Amino acid sequence: MRRALQLIATSAMRSRRLWAAAALTVVVLGIVGVARAMSGSSEPLVSAPRAPIAASVSMASDAGDDGVATTAEPSVTPSAGAQAAEAVAKDFAMAWLDRTATPDEWLAGLLPHATPALMAKLQGVDPLGVPANRLTGTPAVVPRGQGYLEVSFPVDSGTLRLRMVAPEGRWLVDGVDWERA
Repeated sequence: MRRALQLIATSAMRSRRLWAAAALTVVVLGIVGVARAMSGSSEPLVSAPRAPIAASVSMASDAGDDGVATTAEPSVTPSAGAQAAEAVAKDFAMAWLDRTATPDEWLAGLLPHATPALMAKLQGVDPLGVPANRLTGTPAVVPRGQGYLEVSFPVDSGTLRLRMVAPEGRWLVDGVDWERA
């Protein structure tokens, strides 16, 4: 009789463990489902690395890179005689750092150096929110593909990264990112 009771107790414990494991699995899957629904993504949470995206915009945050917004991939190179990417990037950076401008003046200063897609993303940005005051060193230019490169400037509070594309044969800034030092 005792042996029968032990078997029943052991079986009940195993059953409880199985139910607990099943319940925990349901909870974890529920959390993953809610996270995907809130992010609006049906892609797997872990995926293989992708090719670089042509543009992103993220403004100041204490954590550095805080988001990505994309535009179309570039497919052309600059035409002969076009202003060098480094010069366009520096002109953009100087306009971007102009915290004394009104929002409209600030956007007007960026306009000659930026793609329409980037300008649309910068609408409503207050120049006082720019997380830096001045350039502190020389730029680093890193080619990322045909008609696509990145120019990084050290600034007083970190690094300003500009994604450059060459639509219509001239370099333009298509993405802005800032990384805290």
